[in-house]
Amino acid sequence: MEGAHPLTFQGTTIVCVRSGTRVAMAGDGQVTLGSQIIKSGARKVRPLLGGKVLTGFAGSTADAMTLLERFENCLEQEKGDLMKGAVKLVREWRMDKALRRLEAMMLAADRGMTLLLSGAGDILEPEGDVASIGSGSGYALAAGRALREATDWPPEKIARRAIELASEICIYTDNKVTLEVLGE
Repeated sequence: MEGAHPLTFQGTTIVCVRSGTRVAMAGDGQVTLGSQIIKSGARKVRPLLGGKVLTGFAGSTADAMTLLERFENCLEQEKGDLMKGAVKLVREWRMDKALRRLEAMMLAADRGMTLLLSGAGDILEPEGDVASIGSGSGYALAAGRALREATDWPPEKIARRAIELASEICIYTDNKVTLEVLGE
């Protein structure tokens, strides 16, 4: 979140780990305003569609909440199809004059795929079984990939530990983890 306006709520780390149809998404709870920690227990990972889709967001909190609401509407309109719902959201996000200014990124996952969404019009299906976004994403991604290769841990244990390890390095990430799992 470098270069962000100093009076914008910032900072987060979200990681998604897959193993077959089992998916875990974890996020830290820290909200930062400039150089101050404002909150350490924010929920940045949420289930949508009655728990069929997991989402995690990074960026401005108000913007992310607006996008989550829109995304759930898109998913409902597309009968739960993650890719079609994502395309619909990103199209609106990019084309709508008000939405275009929203500053956030989102990870979304169902049992079949993980997607990274951005207001620049990006819909990416990250390679491998681990994906991340946010200020500590590089740290969480590296930790998640290493743990996925070196252990037989379930995705939820890897996702939680990846956030914890990122929190030891990234000043915008804390170890108050929110964790959601599909395929329990």
